[in-house]
Amino acid sequence: MAEKILKFPDNFLWGAATASYQIEGACTEDGKGESIWDQFSHIPGRIQGEDTGDVACDHYHRYREDVENMKTIVLKAYRFSVSWPRVIPEGKGKINEAGLGFYDCLVDELLKANIEPFITLYHWDLPQALQEKGGWKNNDTTGHFSDYAAILAHKLGDRVHHWITHNEPWVVSFLGHAFGTHAPGIMDFPTALQVCHHLLLSHGKALEVLKDIGDENTKVGITLNLSPAYPASEKEDDIKAAKIFDSFLNRWFLDPIFKGSYPADMWDYYQDKVPKILPEDMSIISRKIDFLGINYYTRSVVKANPKEKILKLTLLKPKGAEYTDMGWEIYPQGIYEILKRVQDNYCPNAIYITENGASFQDKLDKEGKTQDDRRISYLKEHFSFAHKAIEEDVRLKGYFVWSLMDNFEWIYGYSKRFGLIYVDYTTQKRFFKESAYWYKKVIENNGKRS
Repeated sequence: MAEKILKFPDNFLWGAATASYQIEGACTEDGKGESIWDQFSHIPGRIQGEDTGDVACDHYHRYREDVENMKTIVLKAYRFSVSWPRVIPEGKGKINEAGLGFYDCLVDELLKANIEPFITLYHWDLPQALQEKGGWKNNDTTGHFSDYAAILAHKLGDRVHHWITHNEPWVVSFLGHAFGTHAPGIMDFPTALQVCHHLLLSHGKALEVLKDIGDENTKVGITLNLSPAYPASEKEDDIKAAKIFDSFLNRWFLDPIFKGSYPADMWDYYQDKVPKILPEDMSIISRKIDFLGINYYTRSVVKANPKEKILKLTLLKPKGAEYTDMGWEIYPQGIYEILKRVQDNYCPNAIYITENGASFQDKLDKEGKTQDDRRISYLKEHFSFAHKAIEEDVRLKGYFVWSLMDNFEWIYGYSKRFGLIYVDYTTQKRFFKESAYWYKKVIENNGKRS
């Protein structure tokens, strides 16, 4: 019996994603300013192996080769981020024309290859000059962000029709400002909540700018990292802890964007830690978006822990489960659960999976091949559950695999490999993994074999 192909809707956008600091390199070239990650990655002990993004994948010099590789995989779309300090070195004021010109050329190269560009304005590399004035805790940064959005819209908006304001504001807020593991390395929970509010506020301000400058084809959204939360047991404390974590990770961002208010339960829970909000802020944050980007990697299994300072909970790793090299449980049905929940509870016009993928211990053999069967299996299962969601009326319009190529994986340096393309960081040579060839067939068939 022939295998059935699970067909996706016509015009479904199959893509791959990257981020500026993780791939570009050229950290001081052509007038680029310093970002918080440029500084943070050079602090001893912060990054595994003392790695930095100074060179990364050298995409700044090799973007034509990388676009050619995307064309070989027959990508329909490419999601990438712009480095704010490459375009505006101080975060405000003078524009660096060489930096802006890089993205101008990249967009043209993509369009020549019939690849739709999806631009993320902010994937964590804030100009260091703005950080020294308070960074995202300073409300002024929200205005500088909308000015930055306007510059890109005027330069690229005639060719770029899909814009993502922020990537994973939860990570920026809490890993960067509460737990201190990401740049800028601050550990203060009230600061994290204020940062979160300003990120969402800047999203609303940038959305208005992008729509005003753009035309009827301009679509603007935001990308959130979402994860279904499960109690570790049927105990009342664990059930309550799972609800708190769900509000902390998911609803704290979804509710303001779609409903114009923070979740009442978490507002009460945070007490005196809540952010300062100006009267017009929530109406700006809840301006209607054209699409929601969802980054999905795993689920969250939650156990009550009274000893934990703020949330009073701990995340568990279920026994007997399969894990990626990041230590994340492989839980493909979670992507279906998140998609259904978002569609049913928030009714976005469109949804894109803006990141999904897995890191494994990939090895390059003597023939330049990487047999990454586990990644293929991972993607197969997640695609199947995404297809199921579409069959149940979820408005999923596209899927971006993380990542196009191996890259600088933040605090893990170069120790984790998520790419469809293997990068030899010594020579900067690129090698297609087996998953890249498999993904090409999925795109050509607009679906996968069941």
